[in-house]
Amino acid sequence: MREGLPKEKADLVAVCEIPKAKLKLKTRMRLLPVKHEVLVLEERWEPSHESGQQYGRGGLKVYRQWEFQRGADGRRHKVETLRFDTRDVRDPLRTLVLKAGWTWRGVLFRY
Repeated sequence: MREGLPKEKADLVAVCEIPKAKLKLKTRMRLLPVKHEVLVLEERWEPSHESGQQYGRGGLKVYRQWEFQRGADGRRHKVETLRFDTRDVRDPLRTLVLKAGWTWRGVLFRY
């Protein structure tokens, strides 16, 4: 968590990078003290087959990676090697805001 830069148009920014998945999540928060409200813009950069990297907005996405491994029986099995849920980043922030008596308001546009 850090203070937002002027170009980010946010008061607080939380950034999470998952190198193994080539994934970057950024949660930008603008505080509205008069309304006791936090406007939240969730952004993500993820791998794309066409362009190398794809940009998206909004929350709730689960990322998984799989690989085939040989089991004790000698047969190949599909094994999950990575699981990441974007709620793991968002939920603690949202809980903190709500416990403070503020409103958490997700937005899909740049404020």
